[in-house]
Amino acid sequence: MSIHLSLTATAALITASVALPAMARDQINIVGSSTVFPFSTAVAERFGKTTDFPTPVVESTGSGGGLKLFCAGDGLNTPDITNASRRIKASEVALCAENGVKEIVEAKIGFDGIVLANSVEAEQMDLTRRDIFLALAKNVPDGEGKTMPNPYKLWSEVNPDLPAVKIEVLGPPPTSGTRDAFAELALEGGCKTFDWIKALKKQDKAAYKALCHTIREDGAYIEAGENDNLIVQKLQANKDAVGVFGYSFLEENSDVVQGSIVGGVAPEFEEIASGNYPIARSLYFYVKKSHVGQVPGMMEYLREFTDEDTWGDDGYLVDKGLIPLTEGERAKGAADILALQPLAM
Repeated sequence: MSIHLSLTATAALITASVALPAMARDQINIVGSSTVFPFSTAVAERFGKTTDFPTPVVESTGSGGGLKLFCAGDGLNTPDITNASRRIKASEVALCAENGVKEIVEAKIGFDGIVLANSVEAEQMDLTRRDIFLALAKNVPDGEGKTMPNPYKLWSEVNPDLPAVKIEVLGPPPTSGTRDAFAELALEGGCKTFDWIKALKKQDKAAYKALCHTIREDGAYIEAGENDNLIVQKLQANKDAVGVFGYSFLEENSDVVQGSIVGGVAPEFEEIASGNYPIARSLYFYVKKSHVGQVPGMMEYLREFTDEDTWGDDGYLVDKGLIPLTEGERAKGAADILALQPLAM
């Protein structure tokens, strides 16, 4: 079975081992995104059952946390692969390079929608991205071309068409790729509907990003960790709360939670795949090329992940909620991944 460790435990293990010589190991080590975790775990378990290699260890640490561990060094006491629900940043590539991780293979595996879900016992939310920004941003427009600390306590204060229910959103922490993508796609998407803020992007990009991406800290947004299943459980217990997580968790729990409509589009498989759903992002994993040939089974794992029976239109990852790439994207992606094509930003 795969093993799920905390970021703290993983960091402690790596810290404890840095003084020791890099030891050979026969098991692939994977860290990273909680959104990609179910897909990576499914592939790891299938790989362990159908090959002579041990089942890879898969740990859910968040995208940012996983990339930090991945980029900590090139030795075998560091992860071989990290999952990410956003693309690697230039600053992370630079950190990797500083620590001796020179060649990284990028694998784009599919798409995912970020959903705002609530209990099926509650009213389904029908939101715009502006509604989401006004509900969750730390500072919001005051109506006079300036900003003020977010005063809104109820959804109906943001938009009178929304229910008079307390704004209480359970979402991922800053280490999460889902949090990064949510800020960029949902919050910024609503933020720039204000013309003067959109103009600010050209005048002062740092101020624009701080305004559009900073989430309020007064209790309306509650950091719920990297465990999306825990958010689902909390939504069951509190029908007034809203949770932020990936589409796959909505699909797995559609008997107890429902996705909010965003911009007039429901978070459904076809809508995300077609690009109609406005809060959708690409999913990735990154491979340390230098570990291929050192850790047994690396190439075989990559072949398993990029097989049509795995990530194709009718692959077993689709049953887990993955929105597949197009056939052409998969063909090119598989060729580049199996050729260990180095990342080009």
